[in-house]
Amino acid sequence: MSSNERAAVERLDAAAMLARTERWCAINSGTRHLSGVGAMAGELADAFAALPGELRLVEPEPADAMAADGRVAAIAHGRHLHLSVRPDAPVRLLLTGHMDTVYPADHPFQSARWIDADTLNAPGAADMKGGLSLMLEALLAVEAGGSHVGYEVVVNSDEETGSFSSAALLAAAARGKAAALTYEPALPDGTLAGARGGTGNFSIRVTGRAAHAGRNPDEGRNAIVAAAALALRLNAAKGAGLAVNPARIDGGGPNNVVPDHAVLRVNFRPADAGAIERARAAIDAAVADVAAAHDVAVHVHGGFNRPPKPIDAGAARLFDLVKAAGADLGQPIAWRATGGVCDGNNIAACGVPVVDTMGARGGAIHSADEFLIVPSLAERAALSVVTMLRVAQGALS
Repeated sequence: MSSNERAAVERLDAAAMLARTERWCAINSGTRHLSGVGAMAGELADAFAALPGELRLVEPEPADAMAADGRVAAIAHGRHLHLSVRPDAPVRLLLTGHMDTVYPADHPFQSARWIDADTLNAPGAADMKGGLSLMLEALLAVEAGGSHVGYEVVVNSDEETGSFSSAALLAAAARGKAAALTYEPALPDGTLAGARGGTGNFSIRVTGRAAHAGRNPDEGRNAIVAAAALALRLNAAKGAGLAVNPARIDGGGPNNVVPDHAVLRVNFRPADAGAIERARAAIDAAVADVAAAHDVAVHVHGGFNRPPKPIDAGAARLFDLVKAAGADLGQPIAWRATGGVCDGNNIAACGVPVVDTMGARGGAIHSADEFLIVPSLAERAALSVVTMLRVAQGALS
């Protein structure tokens, strides 16, 4: 490593990273808990204000969802943090993370406990309040060394539910960037996510006709049966490069009434753009056939909100840079493909190379067993520091 890199790494404050992480984990910021998300946004704004540049809390873009009764209505989100530093710099980076967690205000998992001296069990500890803390610490160290790299930071409030109200902000921030780093957690052994599949979520409303189940059932049009037929048709579309998961049917009522309403929820996981086209064709065909066969009306809501993320030449160069930085720090870096998705999918779709698991090492995320490996805060902050400094020096050119 260069003397500048070593000096920047030595500036990292492990105690400060842990203290921030514990404080932020104590704030419930489940995506739909708007007061908690607002409190978290305020904490982040105060913390990231230590960096130069223009910091603002951005209002969410409109987003909607289909309720169990089939109505499509607007859903509220919290504000997103955006920081722009040296927008005219010749080399600019994008750093992203999310302030929301999957734990609502009434979830039983609300407090932290130490599993052992190096392992913290807490809501959002790995995913990703530890990642946000080490991202900030790495930027503070880079700034203290006098680096002139430009960067934008986006910390959104809705990543866990699809980034619907922050997608435009992320796309705008990605423009013109040499590379992007996203602070999703790495695996416990430090392995990074490489290629990712995409995802699409659909809510499909089926409207039939009510009738008495004993007196005149043939005059009814059973929406539950039609939704079940639709689920089976869509499930049959799965195959190489396309996973399909019919996940839920809402609807129905008393046993003596032919149900006239149902909502089918389906998730698709396409490996590439071709799989998305196959999925769309399968949806269109299934909807048309089931509507005709069951004499029901069908309305489809949703779409493919996370494009697949392949490892192209630009991403491969960035991964190699991160691997070399890790080697110089004594951190073996490997990566592997995953079926999970994140904002890295959307950033890659903008043509920007991204490594999207630069956060802390941890595991059991999205469960009450979520844990953070605390020494990894300093390890991964050092990895970010060296990576950013090398990108700033043109290592990707």
